[in-house]
This record gives sequence, structure tokens and C-alpha cells, in this order.
Amino acid sequence: MPELPEVERAKNDIKNAVQNQTITRVEAQPDTIVFDGCTSEEFSSTLTGGKLLDVKRYGKVFYFELEGGGKLPVFHFGMTGAIHIRGRESFKYKEGPKPDPAQWPPKFVKCIMHCEDEHGTITEIAFTDARRLGRIRLCEDPTQEHPISALGFDPILSMLPLEEYIPKVQRKGCPIKSLLLDQSFNAGVGNWVADEILYHSRVHPESKCNALTIDQITALHLNTEYVCTTAVSVNAESSLFPDNWLFCHRWGKGKREAHTLKLPNGDPATIKWITVGGRTSAFVAELQRKSAGTTSATQGKRARQSFDAEDQNEQSVTEQEEPVGLDPKMSSPQKRSKRRKTG
Repeated sequence: MPELPEVERAKNDIKNAVQNQTITRVEAQPDTIVFDGCTSEEFSSTLTGGKLLDVKRYGKVFYFELEGGGKLPVFHFGMTGAIHIRGRESFKYKEGPKPDPAQWPPKFVKCIMHCEDEHGTITEIAFTDARRLGRIRLCEDPTQEHPISALGFDPILSMLPLEEYIPKVQRKGCPIKSLLLDQSFNAGVGNWVADEILYHSRVHPESKCNALTIDQITALHLNTEYVCTTAVSVNAESSLFPDNWLFCHRWGKGKREAHTLKLPNGDPATIKWITVGGRTSAFVAELQRKSAGTTSATQGKRARQSFDAEDQNEQSVTEQEEPVGLDPKMSSPQKRSKRRKTG
């Protein structure tokens, strides 16, 4: 899933490509799941003719600021959402398929925005979503409306002071991994970022929040900011992450190749995987030890927080079975379903 660093990169990519350009045309595919609270037609008509002044992000959500006010487009990637700019290489998520820059429209496209600069040059921006867990909304005031209004602090934009952070953690009885995934606590932290924070803080993911020491909570506060700012500073390019990050070594579960992560003393690290908060958690056994204040994986699952409404729908919405283009004859999931039934 795209997390804070990846969404920040998408925001910057759009801003660098089409800031201060006019959206002259919008192609939007009807989809009553992805378009939330508005239709694809309403989305298209609202954006057409607007000048894109800025692109902003909060947590895993980003939105456009358009000249003249009115409703603004708000985007959430969900599990597999992505931005593509025609003619440019698209960003590849670590565990996702490599996008084909030659294919346009890209697979699973939901909308394409045609932006024109002062010289008449058109740049096309596409939003895609294979699993249809992303959301596209229209909001009058994005920061004061759902989903941003329900989010907690943003580690880049509004990191809590330590004196406020400590009691917020201490009041919780859930596993710390579950709390870090709770978007109403800290917005933008997802699975890999949470595991990276815990690894650098030397805290086991099943540790109960109210059993953590002040030193442990202080380390979590420090490393939440450290991991997010470091990842953003290299534009979410994972090949530029420090080699001692867990991220660079955690992807070998169930695979034959061995990782090369070392302990501080130079010995090989032991990476293990467990399920906490409904998500797979990677941790280093020698550095993140269980204490009296840890809970079992089963208990942790029961204690799962409602950290993201879109993520909770992951099991209830299935992946599209085929690439979806902008052909009006096959433009909606409902039409494709009907064709399969009648064929």
C-alpha cells in the first residue's frame, strides 16, 4: 500500500508536472465504489476549466487546490492506487507490478486529466486503481471534511510534541503496532513505515502501549519523524534508503534468497514475521525482544484498531478481473458484469 512517503512523491510528481496549468478535459470512468460521494460525471465537470494552483497532502490523502474556489478533488490510493503521467516512467511500489510507460491509457484507469500550459502543451495525468480500494471525492474544504478531518497528526506536517505524544501512547492498551497503524493517531504511517519505526526503536510489535517505558516511547517519537523525513528526503526511492533499514531486507518471507541485514556487532540478523493488528509485521528477533508487556498475535488481532476505513474494506471488494480502459462500450464494472452473465 502507498504510505506517506509514496503519497508525498505522487503529490510532488503532479505538482512538478502541471502546477499552474488549466485542466481542459477530464475522462472519468463510471465507478460507484472509487468515486465516493460524487459521480464520475460530477467529478469531470467540476475539474474541467479549473487552474491547478497547488497539490497538497495530509497523511495518505492528497488534494488539488483550484483557482476560483468551489469543490476540490481529494484522492486516496487505498491498496493499489497510483498516479501516471503520460510519457514518463511511473513510480513502482516495492511489491507491485512494474508499470508499462508505453501503455496508454494505463491498466485499471479511473480518470485522466488533460492539463494545458501557457504554450498549449498538453500533459495527461491518470489515476489508476486495480483493486478499487482507493477513493476519489469532491470536498468544499478538504482539511475540514472526511477523511482528513478524522486523521491524527501527520509526522511531516504536524508532528506532536513529545510531551503530548507520551500520554497518548500510555492511554492505549493495544499492541503498539496496531496504534501506529491507526490513522486517527498518526496519519500516513502504514505497514512498512510502522515496522521501520519499531525496528529503529528496538520495540517488539506486540508490546502493549501502556507497558512501554518512557525511553521506548521517546524512541518511537524520534523514529516516527526520522523514518518519514528520511524516506521523503529521497523522494520515496527505496534504492536510496539507508542499507541498515529493515525495509531493504524484509521482503524475503517465503523466498530462498537470504537477506544481508547485520546486527550492530556484525552478526547476521534474524528477521521474523508475525501478524499484529491484522497485518504482517517484520521484526528483528535479537533487537526487538518480547517483554512482560506483550500480547500474543491472536490477542493482537482481536485488539485491531479501526485505522483506515478504506483498508477495512480490503476483504470485501475484489480485484478487477481485467484491465479497464475508457471505451464507453465497456466503461463501468456494472456493464462488464452484465456482459459476463449474458455471454
